Amino acid sequence: MQTSNSLVHTPIRLLSPQLANQIAAGEVVERPASVVKELLENSLDAGARSISLEVEQGGVRLIRLRDDGGGIHKDDLPLALSRHATSKIAALEDLEAVMSLGFRGEALASISSVSRLTLTSRPPDQSEAWSVSVEGRDMAPTLAPAAHPPGSTVEVRDLFFNTPARRKFLRTEKTELNHLEEVVRRLALSRFDVSFTLAHNARTLYQLRPAMSELERERRLSLLLGQPFIEHALVVDMAAEASGLRLHGWITQPTHSRSQADQQYFFVNGRIIKDKVVSHAVRQAYQDVLFNGRHPAFVLYLELDPTLVDVNVHPTKHEVRFRESRLVHDFIYRSLHRVIAQMTPASVMESAVSAPSVPAGQPVQSYEQNRFHLPPQSVPAGAVQRQIEQYAQLYPREPLAREYPVSPPMGVRDEAVLPETPADGTPPLGFALAQLHGVYILSQSAQGLILVDMHAAHERIVYERMKQALTEERLRSQPLLVPVSLTVSSREADLAEEQADVFARLGFSLQRMGDEALAIREVPVYLAKSDVPQLVRDVLSDLSELGSSQRIENHINELLGTMACHGAVRANRQLTLAEMNALLRDMEQTERSGQCNHGRPTWVCLSMNELDKLFLRGQ
Repeated sequence: MQTSNSLVHTPIRLLSPQLANQIAAGEVVERPASVVKELLENSLDAGARSISLEVEQGGVRLIRLRDDGGGIHKDDLPLALSRHATSKIAALEDLEAVMSLGFRGEALASISSVSRLTLTSRPPDQSEAWSVSVEGRDMAPTLAPAAHPPGSTVEVRDLFFNTPARRKFLRTEKTELNHLEEVVRRLALSRFDVSFTLAHNARTLYQLRPAMSELERERRLSLLLGQPFIEHALVVDMAAEASGLRLHGWITQPTHSRSQADQQYFFVNGRIIKDKVVSHAVRQAYQDVLFNGRHPAFVLYLELDPTLVDVNVHPTKHEVRFRESRLVHDFIYRSLHRVIAQMTPASVMESAVSAPSVPAGQPVQSYEQNRFHLPPQSVPAGAVQRQIEQYAQLYPREPLAREYPVSPPMGVRDEAVLPETPADGTPPLGFALAQLHGVYILSQSAQGLILVDMHAAHERIVYERMKQALTEERLRSQPLLVPVSLTVSSREADLAEEQADVFARLGFSLQRMGDEALAIREVPVYLAKSDVPQLVRDVLSDLSELGSSQRIENHINELLGTMACHGAVRANRQLTLAEMNALLRDMEQTERSGQCNHGRPTWVCLSMNELDKLFLRGQ
């Protein structure tokens, strides 16, 4: 209480420049990685095409960055180390359409207040280079001539030497280096046209050349994120011309999920950000193809009009605010959802290597002749159609055999033509050979051996058809004998009136009963036994925060997934050869057939290369 009274009577005074800079440094400079981020962004804004970074002791002892950018003129060097000094914005109009990475004008001043900083620069039109040095205590810049090629070099030594308390909060050298590497990785993913070099304690960690072609970009991705990322990557390139949005980059197949969200990079106009609208849209796109508790990996770039996004909402500029958040959310969700849906067995097989590697010194012909081929299987004439009809009984809906004709096994050719059948007559999932323990289907394809979990595959097929049936017609509603009263805020009540069409399309009938009261009169038939009041509250919360909601669809899809699981063919059920082939053909025509409703894989392929290695063939 005494302390509070003393603060009341303390006179107001201006902070000293040194103290003000150190307070600002607390917002910008958290660790060596924060310094590297600010310096790298300045180099990229200066038009650098080659950046070299050297650090010692995780960046605590030394951070030296060299670039070949535009440089800073002699007269501007001392001003560059002042607070609120920048060349990137001059008026409010510039702030509303920022395209540069840094613009606050506090980075160098904040860094110099907690370190010994030397900035050496030479613009291309200047014959000599100049250097300015600052130490954290006196903050008085010292200008001197120097020798330097066109570009700039920033040297930061003894970080937090004058703030021991801040230095105590730093982690081990390895931990700080990991954070620093992550910053370099993010910037290297944002600018493929720039070369990056990173050395720690005189040992080179990264040496990335400019990546201009698609192959070079994939090479950089594999170096930064690992070869498995690019092996399982799906290319995204979607544009909405009406709204001026474009989304491109890479997402990984659901089978390449991770236990942590450590490989998720999203860039808005070249700036890496973390945004709840974006995260929600990505989660929705992967909703029913990802195993529980797993996270997708992606590197995505969103391009839009800079006036439609506010990047000045956080000191580190990691967060942004979209003017049309619902438009951005729906565009990202639809784009990724479409790419994942197009991931059929045919598209997966196209990316696989069909031709086997031939051991050195062994002719191709003899190698092929030495392979073990199963003899062709044949079926009696007319048996195919009868077995197709038996398979059709697995579904309560219209027989699918009429929609997707079944190609017979090898050795038998029928007049039916498969839509995705390649020129060699072998479909992507091949032709069934046998059933293993009543659980798995063994199939021979052009690549090798296909193993299919018949229950998981059939579950996905039934699930997708149920969803398709719901999209083709409005959800049926069930009137409630006694309407359910719901107390909400006035804002939520207004939102329920504004979004009445959305609720009606989903099978709900809401009526406003007062300023803060709603009455639920009709609910979807599928959700009659659910906690409807809580569901409506959650939907209103999503609409208020994100501008859209998928909760009702999620609850319905969960119910449909349960129904599909119970309706799918069970284990230990003996299927005929034609029934197995019909299931394979349906998988080839079904979206997201690579995973069941719970995110488990439905099929795997063992190529001839992999099988030969198992038996040491050709070695």
